[in-house]
Amino acid sequence: MLIRRVRLDELPLLQDIERAAGECFREIGMPEIAEDEPPPLDVLARHQRSGLAWAAVDGGDAPVAYLIADRIDDALHVEQVSVHPGSARRGIGRALLDHLTERARAAGVPALTLTTFADVPWNAPYYARCGFRSLPEAQWGPGLREVRAKEAAHGLDRWPRVAMRRAVPSRALAG
Repeated sequence: MLIRRVRLDELPLLQDIERAAGECFREIGMPEIAEDEPPPLDVLARHQRSGLAWAAVDGGDAPVAYLIADRIDDALHVEQVSVHPGSARRGIGRALLDHLTERARAAGVPALTLTTFADVPWNAPYYARCGFRSLPEAQWGPGLREVRAKEAAHGLDRWPRVAMRRAVPSRALAG
């Protein structure tokens, strides 16, 4: 699976991936999440312009998954990672996270962070298998606090949420 930067003309495809990936929430009693709109094109474009948007593409160079990130506090924050259901369960999400880890390592960023649903199997439990650990609120920086406040304002706190962090090993430890 090739991972490359997202092109500007692909942003609507990312929205389609997000909508398709969100449908699985309907099956577990979270239809509000399934119906939530994907990030707007201007938000996706901001990530693309900043170099913090990657796509996993199929053999025809069409995106089947994507990851967008922000620099928050001392970390690269996973804003969204989504895999189209037709390409799910093949390690693509993990490959995108590993790609971001390599980008963080190259930039000297010590960690990745994210926020997610605590009890959804393909959320916090999945990220824990990918090396993320729950981050107690006392260890949140101001940027992560702002992320959580926006999520709460958007109504995501109807379900338990968790902030998570994954250390980025230095080159010496990684190689």
